[in-house]
Formats: sequence, structure tokens, C-alpha cells
Amino acid sequence: MTFVTRIRSVLSHLWQSDRVLTGSALLMLGALAVFLAGMLLDPRIVTRAPAWLKPAKFAISTAIYMFTLAWIFTYLRDWPKVRRVVGHATAAIFIAEVAVIALQAWRGTTSHFNVSTPLDGALFAFMGGAIVAQTLMSVSVAVALWRQSFHDRALGWALRLGMVITIAGASMGGMMTRPTEAQLAHVAATGQMPIVGAHTVGAPDGGPGLPGTGWSVEHGDVRVPHFLGLHALQLLPVLAWLLWRRRINDVLRARLVIVGGGSYATLVLIMLWQALRGQSLVSPDVMTLGVFAVWALVTGMAAVWPFLSRPAASDATLNWINP
Repeated sequence: MTFVTRIRSVLSHLWQSDRVLTGSALLMLGALAVFLAGMLLDPRIVTRAPAWLKPAKFAISTAIYMFTLAWIFTYLRDWPKVRRVVGHATAAIFIAEVAVIALQAWRGTTSHFNVSTPLDGALFAFMGGAIVAQTLMSVSVAVALWRQSFHDRALGWALRLGMVITIAGASMGGMMTRPTEAQLAHVAATGQMPIVGAHTVGAPDGGPGLPGTGWSVEHGDVRVPHFLGLHALQLLPVLAWLLWRRRINDVLRARLVIVGGGSYATLVLIMLWQALRGQSLVSPDVMTLGVFAVWALVTGMAAVWPFLSRPAASDATLNWINP
């Protein structure tokens, strides 16, 4: 099977699962091409980054999520109402969000935290409310996953834990909308607050950042744990697939996925702790390095646990939700 044929087969499978999500994800890929062209043709800079970089990042991120959600729905055949409501709402919200971000890029201004004019404030509030609604709706998908039985228990645990961590990662976005001390001081002195919230902890947004992501290299940045949390829904199923490729016993794979999920969740929390301390991802202090070392040691020890005793085909420790 050629690469193109495989892609067509995957898209056909996703299309049968949820046409709205799959079609919307393809639309976002088309928008991505437009935004990349904008980066080449439009020299404008917004907060030290190309104006069209943010729409491009959100287009690819939302496309990945919608493709993933359409794939997850293939395992939730007994939940038609959840699939229909969440699928349609997620597609509409993400298209609207990317449209607002693109509109603000076209206007040459920021989309997030921008309340400098009534229009900017209304657009930011709309995006915030829409994403909160989408995050809350995803809880219903998590509930369905925890109640759904899976023939492949490792994949089941990967999807359950991945969705929970993704919801937690999405919720971290709310932390970025709180006004900073500098912004509160500015409004106290001038009576105006054109910007409310920030990605960066300890400095205004727009400072030196990592290429592509823009994550601060001098201060804390909540986008780091936010990003890691959001993509648990892709990475944990990849872990389950890699273990399957090694032809490991199904119960043993499930145990390893549970360990991987716990380790990943802990890593996200460590990254959040580091960011809230105003510390850059690339400049950890001795305390942070020590915490990372403990995390790595505990993860390694936990990963050995499933191999200490070969599990039988039925393992009560994995039957907390489904037999």
C-alpha cells in the first residue's frame, strides 16, 4: 500500500466516523496553507513574531485534535448523542476560534489577552467562552471512554488517561487570562488595562522565545505545560501502539500504559510548577533538576513493576472500570 493510498484509507475511515469533524479538520489544513503563504508574503510582526504564525499554529493544532476525536468516536459506537453533540460543537468552535485569530492577524494585532478596544475585548471574550464550553463538553467524551469496554485494554487506558490529561491541559489556559501584577499596577495608575493576562510569568509577552513555539527562554511560560497536556491524547495512544508492535502481552501493555499515563501527568504538573515559578523551560535551577531526577527515577522504577510478575490474561488490577 502506497503512502497516498494509506492516507486515503485513513481519511475514509475518519469520514465514516464523523464527517463534520473530518471535513472541518481538512478545512483547517487548507487554512494552514493560506496562513503559511501569509507568513511568506506579509512582513508584519506582532509581539516579535510573524503576524500569521499564530493562526498557522492554531490551524494545525485544531486539525490534529479534530482528526483524533473523529478516530476516538470509532470506539464509541454506543454513544451516538455524545458523538453528534460534541463533534458538531467542537468543529464549530474551532473554526470560529481560528477565524477570530486570523481576523486579528489580518488587522495586525493580537487575538489573545487583547481588550484595548470594545471589538478586541468582545472577540477575546468570545474565544474564551467558546473554549470553556468545548472543554466542558469534552468531559462527556471522557465519561464515555471510562464507561466503554475495550477489547484492547492498553488502548482503552491510553484513551481514558489521555483525555483526562488533555482536559487538564486545556484548563490551564484559564491561568493565562489572569491579570499580571504589572497589568494591575498599570490600571491602578492609568485607569486602563489594554491587555489582561499573559503567557509569560515574570515578564510581558513578546520577549526572546524558542523558534516556532515562542516559549520564553528567559522566564516561565504556561504554554509549555498547556501544550504537553493538550497532546496527551495523541502521545499515550502512540505509546500503546509502540508496545503492541513489540508484541507484549495485552495485560502487561495495559499496565505499562497506566504507568506511562501517570508519569506523563506528573511531568505536566512539574512543567506547570516550573512555569509558575517564573523559570524558563531551558534554564532549570537545581531544585527543578532535582525534581526531574526524582520523576525519572520513579518512572523507571514504576516501569519495571509490570515485569516483576508476568500477568495472567485476566488481571483484577486492570478491571476497575470494565471486566
